[in-house]
Amino acid sequence: MQISQQDNGKQGKFFVEVDGKQEALMTYVNDGQNIIIEHTEVNDALKGQGVGYKLVDAAVDFARIKGIKINPLCPFANAVFKKKSQQYSDVLYK
Repeated sequence: MQISQQDNGKQGKFFVEVDGKQEALMTYVNDGQNIIIEHTEVNDALKGQGVGYKLVDAAVDFARIKGIKINPLCPFANAVFKKKSQQYSDVLYK
């Protein structure tokens, strides 16, 4: 499964397409120093496959590469950050 990303410098998203249709999405706002995860959504076709976690992992990888922090306002992303607090502590906005 491939996670794709689009970012225009102010807003962005990580997403998964299946047969040309977007089936999972995580949106964020980018202020240049931090990203704020606003929303995560996984369609029924991909539920139960850990896709939401993979979207968060992609955001964490992006933050590490860019040297920025993540503010996970989205309830799902926030829960993942709490569950994986040790693995993600280096990119968590405090």
